[in-house]
Amino acid sequence: MTQLDYPRWLSNSTRQRTASDPTVGSTGGGTRPRIETRHTTPLDPRAQLVLRDLEREYDARYGNLFGEPASVEIARYPTDAFSAPGGTFLLLEVDGAPVSAGAFMTIDAATVEFKRMWTHADHRGRGLAKLVLAELEAEAGRRGFTRVVLSTGPRQPEAVRLYLATGYTPLFDRTQRAEQIVIHHFEKELS
Repeated sequence: MTQLDYPRWLSNSTRQRTASDPTVGSTGGGTRPRIETRHTTPLDPRAQLVLRDLEREYDARYGNLFGEPASVEIARYPTDAFSAPGGTFLLLEVDGAPVSAGAFMTIDAATVEFKRMWTHADHRGRGLAKLVLAELEAEAGRRGFTRVVLSTGPRQPEAVRLYLATGYTPLFDRTQRAEQIVIHHFEKELS
């Protein structure tokens, strides 16, 4: 588990605080939350919570657009694909609770594919997915991978914005409407 420095762009002054905010509560409303990353597997009970919420979210956003429920996509790959040494399932925890996550699996000797990007609805807009993406890239680099591929669907414009803002190259015609593109593929060379 890695404890992260509290990012300046995630400071209390730059975001709205709510009752569910991890900086509000018995620890004294203004204390910084403890933000940690944990590399684990999809079998971890905390990862299972994430996957259930991701499935719920995909079903709500996409319904039957792809002709199958989200559970089929979530179960498409064996759990060991997202486990060391060829993969990982990353949890970003705030004060011990998973609030954002992502995973990768090996495609070839140089390439990993990022999957299962998720941030809890109550914690969106705070830059947590950017932290997850950065840690997944760092872990892929530590393991010797030099290229990342990933994709997202037509009803996740916030994911498209995140990937563009973090240096991913779109492998689709950006002049087309999202529903025409359907699956939005990206790639990035790791330095």
